[in-house]
Amino acid sequence: MTRRSPTLGVGLVVLGATLFTVNAGVSRVALRAGVDAAMLTSIRATFTFLILLVVALVFRRSSLQRPTGRLLVLVLAHGLVGVAALQWTYFVAIDRLPVGMALLLEYQAPILVALYARVVLREQVSRSLWVGLVLAVGGLAAATEVWQGAKFDGLGVLAGLAAAACFAAYFVIGETAMSGDGPRLEPLQLILWSFGVATVALNVVVPLTGFDTGSLGDRVSLLGRLDGGHLPLWVVLGWVVVMGTVIPFFAELFALGFVRATTVTVIAMLEPIGVSALGWAWFGESLGVVAVIGCVAVVAGILVAQAARNADPEHVHEAPPALT
Repeated sequence: MTRRSPTLGVGLVVLGATLFTVNAGVSRVALRAGVDAAMLTSIRATFTFLILLVVALVFRRSSLQRPTGRLLVLVLAHGLVGVAALQWTYFVAIDRLPVGMALLLEYQAPILVALYARVVLREQVSRSLWVGLVLAVGGLAAATEVWQGAKFDGLGVLAGLAAAACFAAYFVIGETAMSGDGPRLEPLQLILWSFGVATVALNVVVPLTGFDTGSLGDRVSLLGRLDGGHLPLWVVLGWVVVMGTVIPFFAELFALGFVRATTVTVIAMLEPIGVSALGWAWFGESLGVVAVIGCVAVVAGILVAQAARNADPEHVHEAPPALT
């Protein structure tokens, strides 16, 4: 692995995490402009797949090889659950909840992955897993200030928890497909075929032909503190696909050539804090001191739990780049 420029690697991860963070706000703009969550998911998956297909055709044709047998089953599951269902539940959550809260719920996924590894796979993890779990759950309670009777949209909370489960499946299935002694998939091959599966499935359920293309030229409000600003809807959707998906995904993928996957994961896990700050700066979503401490505790718990799993010296597999 190339390590001649770790600064560049960290910079790429920060760029990816920043773009994913901003995309949460841009996606809310699209949703509030009348684009249904399922349709937005279909748009994002379809056009991301087309761009990935072009990249594979030009730079890495080996990624076009169709998975077979066990790998095909994993790709189908990864595409349906780890891409399609994840993106849909994510969009529902950020539409109905404060964006920071939606991300805090979704990023319980690493906790679920660590618990799965301990309970189902019987992996040896350090006791710090339970410390991480307590930090994450307690931090989530503080971030929501539940003792004050705070009420959140029920469907939004369910969507956030479902997104966490789908995100966990994204990591577990992806890790399984790219590791082991038998045939395995390379990262671009896995993502390309997973998005292909998601694109087909989503266009069966919510075909792009049902989208009102006449609305693409409509100028939509940027909401919140940017309410006075307006952009054409096609620009907003273009951002979601290009700047909010393709570029940050490849930034984090290329970063793996300069820094370890664990470094990429640690920096990416700071996204919930970034999105909470975005919610305050853009949408005026207030966070008290206790709530801010809770956000920090959630991320700390996630990192501790992830470190607990990585404590197993035999567990050194590369996970697919996160996509949120």
